[in-house]
Amino acid sequence: MQHDDIQHDDVQFHNVRALQRVRPHEGLRLLRVPEAVRSGLNTGAQTRMSHPAGTEIRLVPDETVRITLSSEERDSLVRPFWGDFQATGEEFTLGPEPKTVELSPPESLSDLDPAATGEMRYAPEVCRLVFPGDHRGGHIYYHGVEGARRPPTADEVPSLRYLAYGTSITEGEDPSAEMLTYVNQTARRLGADPINLGSCGTAYCDPAMAEHIAARDDWDVATLSLSVNMVGRFSPDEFRERAADMVETVAAANPTKPVACITLFPHVREYKRDHEEATLSETFRQHLRDVVDECGYDNVHLVEGPDLLPTASGMTTDLVHPGDDAMIRIGERLARELESLMDD
Repeated sequence: MQHDDIQHDDVQFHNVRALQRVRPHEGLRLLRVPEAVRSGLNTGAQTRMSHPAGTEIRLVPDETVRITLSSEERDSLVRPFWGDFQATGEEFTLGPEPKTVELSPPESLSDLDPAATGEMRYAPEVCRLVFPGDHRGGHIYYHGVEGARRPPTADEVPSLRYLAYGTSITEGEDPSAEMLTYVNQTARRLGADPINLGSCGTAYCDPAMAEHIAARDDWDVATLSLSVNMVGRFSPDEFRERAADMVETVAAANPTKPVACITLFPHVREYKRDHEEATLSETFRQHLRDVVDECGYDNVHLVEGPDLLPTASGMTTDLVHPGDDAMIRIGERLARELESLMDD
């Protein structure tokens, strides 16, 4: 499989499909989809694809390297990892002024027993700068890097790739850190590299996004969480038509890859007594069930959102977005579902 992460300056940009010059800003902005795709999305989704949910800069330093980054729109807390090891205490915050940080291989990770790292997804030599998604950070700009380094090799990162499209719940609205999104939690349990195409408030099954996912050759299993963003904005029939088009576009182009459609997660419409839209969520769920039943592709499967999140425990107080605990439980259950599909 071809992994289409961008490599530039001997650095790998994971879950990044374009490095964009935006005048008058210095540096290159990280985009999760190519500009030609982004410009074909609804206006809100165009903005969301400029936010770095699930994106990382990855490199293998020979010695200390110095990398310069900045963040527009809002400050961004960046969490370094070395392989699967979290570099606690080495986090740094980016703002609009370019900041240069030094990254050195930790002496503590030298001469590790292979038995201790055999089940890890990433080699400990790989420095991963994990950027905050959704509203935890802003647009990330790359300005340059100094020092001897190389991009990771294929055997230093997971060969399995998991792609997720969906709403703010997919993009990662409310967990306290990027590694706690259900996408990352699922990927960790699968031993996979995650590709996060969550689109906060704007997951409208746009044809441009469907065609983009269909054309990619860098994923093995995908989930389409469709889509609480469309409740109240689109009629149930409009939702069904757009969801069917997306599912069929993705599945037809990738007939050997499992595509799991996730119905709406439980949320405020069902949690509140006598909510005026209490039955609408189930209507949308039923339409997605019908789309899966009628699509005619054996690689399309249904996963029920209420099965992944059977109680309100761990939700945030807006009763829409899962917090840390709920995200972890979704990841645990979803990984089991996807494992069974990949084993078929």
